[in-house]
Amino acid sequence: MLTAEDRKQLEEKGISGSQLNEQLACFRSGFPYLKLSAPASVEKGILQLSGETASYEAVWEQYVGEGHKVVKFVPASGAASRMFKNMFAFLQAEYDEPTTDFEKKFFAEVHRFAFFDDLDAACVRLHGKHVDELVAAGAFKPVVAALLEKDGLNYGQLPKGLLKFHRYPNGARTPLEEHLVEGALYAQMAGGNVHMHFTVSKEHRALFEQLVAEKSAEYAQKFGVTYDISFSEQKSATDTVAVTLDNELFRDDNGRLVFRPGGHGALIENLNDLDADVVFIKNIDNVVPDRLKGATVTYKKVIAGVLVQLQRQAYDYLRKLDSGMYSMDELREMLQFVQKKLFCKNPSTKTLEDTELAIYLRQKLNRPIRVCGMVRNVGEPGGGPFLAYNPDGTISLQILESSQIDMSDPEAKAMFEKGTHFNPVDLVCGVRDYKGAKFNLPDYVDKATGFISQKSKSGRELKALELPGLWNGAMSNWNTVFVEVPLETFNPVKTVNDLLREQHQ
Repeated sequence: MLTAEDRKQLEEKGISGSQLNEQLACFRSGFPYLKLSAPASVEKGILQLSGETASYEAVWEQYVGEGHKVVKFVPASGAASRMFKNMFAFLQAEYDEPTTDFEKKFFAEVHRFAFFDDLDAACVRLHGKHVDELVAAGAFKPVVAALLEKDGLNYGQLPKGLLKFHRYPNGARTPLEEHLVEGALYAQMAGGNVHMHFTVSKEHRALFEQLVAEKSAEYAQKFGVTYDISFSEQKSATDTVAVTLDNELFRDDNGRLVFRPGGHGALIENLNDLDADVVFIKNIDNVVPDRLKGATVTYKKVIAGVLVQLQRQAYDYLRKLDSGMYSMDELREMLQFVQKKLFCKNPSTKTLEDTELAIYLRQKLNRPIRVCGMVRNVGEPGGGPFLAYNPDGTISLQILESSQIDMSDPEAKAMFEKGTHFNPVDLVCGVRDYKGAKFNLPDYVDKATGFISQKSKSGRELKALELPGLWNGAMSNWNTVFVEVPLETFNPVKTVNDLLREQHQ
């Protein structure tokens, strides 16, 4: 039963009563597992390009030259606390000297971190001693505290985008700066404009804006571009209500409803607000120093070229369908395009009359399109590419997380384990229709692909609801194409010691 205070809370957040009821229904019913057809592979659903890369790059360069608007979209709101999980554990451990392999590696190679000079200065300021002096004296924990805690560098609470990742002769760069460089190299529009959008958390927005104010002119001059950089926060209207383990509304000690962020799937709203023809999406921590950017830049342009070519063909077919001047042979050609190029199949199309087939084709062609880079699976955690069944009976390409797959089903588990590729979050998105109007992206979310997890607040257990992930269920009803990209384009930083890998040195 909702109180007047509850209704006021909902109104302040922009959440309607029907949305709340929808969320509560999800807790009660749960989410179904997705039925798999097969793991996507080079043999089935993943394009492997060899000699065609130059031609796709040329397609992209021509498209940009025509004056289309391009935006680089970077989800950057995640705090780096998980990146330092091992070092927080060391601070709280009963022992005082590095004991685990992770801890030993951190201290053995501490000089190699791009943030070392800042850490050294923080140690001098806080303790009157350099890092090496503290280490020699066995004072390991003060060094870690100087890195993580508020009195020092506060890296444990800052977002990854603002941490120093890479060292250069003229100073260190943060991931935000590396993305500014990438934007200039593959998302530059005709006239030299580079549009970039970062989603950030409210508490860190001012820090992002400050860093952009300090650094963007330097990179604009270096690359001869003009940056247009914007920020947004996850909308409170995309928060989800928490419930008890019995699916009753969870209330805090003051009796107020508890809401939680809806996960990165909520960012489909932020993406929908952008004014763009094509949007690049890439995670904040997947960046490399300049010496290794070549493959990233090349393949970003390549997958964008693939998108443009497919989109042009789809637009041509849609205009033909609109005209009504088409033959059965032309409808069969369109069906082949949907099946062979967009990897979307439906057995029932064999029984459709020509008018029904035209309606089916128009529905399948007139939707947002994304081309996703996929790398060979090397055991990194995360989602992968699959051919999955959709509610309308079609089988199409989807990016799925393990939580969406029924691991108690031996056949589904075997498909998951046989996956040859991994999702590095390397997307190029076409978000306008063939008439130039923007698609309303929330219309293409599969709401049945959310996720329920158990959390705790003030020592009490609760259930939390995550919305369909941005590149999972939130884009489920897009046209999707997978392209194999080199493993060297995927260099995430999940732990602080990942910065010691050769790719980040």
